[in-house]
Amino acid sequence: MRPIRAACLGTATALVALLACAPVAAAAATDPHPTHDKGKHRVITLTGELRQQTRFPVSPNGPSQGDRTAFRSELFDQNHNSIGETNGTCTTTRAVDGGAEECVVTYTLPGGQISVQGTVFGHLNAGPPPSFDNGITGGTGEFDRARGSVHADTIGTGVRRFTIDLYL
Repeated sequence: MRPIRAACLGTATALVALLACAPVAAAAATDPHPTHDKGKHRVITLTGELRQQTRFPVSPNGPSQGDRTAFRSELFDQNHNSIGETNGTCTTTRAVDGGAEECVVTYTLPGGQISVQGTVFGHLNAGPPPSFDNGITGGTGEFDRARGSVHADTIGTGVRRFTIDLYL
């Protein structure tokens, strides 16, 4: 009698597992964005011109861990047409050896937004701001489920070139 109970229990467990997975499989098969390009790779090159920046120092005695900056830049395409903006904040996490700051930035573009996050090193060094690479953490609209990275180079005072390496 014991082997029959074990067999029934095993069958019941398998049936429950099968039924529990059925809605997940159905949801995965139904794409809420049927026109969304899957598996596409795009490279977008933009120029950003700083429009506004405010610093919030923790200490009046110079750079400190916890200092914050908020900023907004206007974004231009290769023909210098204004097509969007960046908005973000950075928090200093290291105030020695050139410094480091953790940044969270949103790129607002025609068709949606791209969210980016990462660390910038050397922002306290003399001279132009350093280049950096940050990871794309997601997006909205046509950038829904975006992944990839953003590389930024300083090309002038308050001007950066952004190369967005985007996977959708």
